[in-house]
This record gives sequence, structure tokens and C-alpha cells, in this order.
Amino acid sequence: MAIRIVRLGTPRLSGEGLRLGTVRRPPRGVKKEELASRNFYDVWVPGVAPSETLLKAGQRAAGDAARWKAFTRQYQREMKRPDAGHLLDLLAALSHVTDFSVGCYCEDEARCHRSLLRQLLLARGATIA
Repeated sequence: MAIRIVRLGTPRLSGEGLRLGTVRRPPRGVKKEELASRNFYDVWVPGVAPSETLLKAGQRAAGDAARWKAFTRQYQREMKRPDAGHLLDLLAALSHVTDFSVGCYCEDEARCHRSLLRQLLLARGATIA
């Protein structure tokens, strides 16, 4: 059992399980009833996505090392809030009993909050594929 970290909107991998959208907003122009069939996500989980303000900063930070470092610190701080921490603990625990995936739309995982989410989940003992 494990969590896969994926790019939303890409073809699903065998054994990926339920796909969770850890994004602040649903994809533009996609009807709610088509989200799963178009490989975005089965369940929307915005509680571990960057806040709206931080999301905008992150989009600007992707190409700049100093801004990315600042984004990383701010995202980690947001994930220390009790509600986010409880959700991260839940995801880590679930990784030991079922397969599922979490993801975002960004093309480059290295400059996406999902790379940071991977680290936070590992720190909580999650099994990552």
C-alpha cells in the first residue's frame, strides 16, 4: 500500500487507486462530473494545497531559487496548522492500508507544492510509491 505523487490530468497508472486533488481550485473549463473521467481527481482535498495568497506567490517563484525557498518555508508553515496537520496524518496513515494518489497540475514536480507534500508525508511515516 502506498501513495503515488502524480500530475493531475495525466493518464492514470495501474494500481494508482483513488486520485486526490490537493489543489486550491478545480481545473478551469472542466465540468465537475468529468473530473475523474478526464484524469484530474476523484476527490478534491484543498486542505493541503497552498493558500490562495501563497499559490500566487508560488506561481511566480517557480523559476527563481530565492522565491522558491521563501515559498517552501511559507507552505511548510501553513501545513503546521492543526487542520492541515490532521489531514497530513490521515493521509500518512491511509498509505499503510490502501493505494491512492495525490497531485497537482504543475508540470515540474520539483517546483510544485507536491514535492513539498511528498516530504511532509514522508516525515509523518507515509509509504510513498
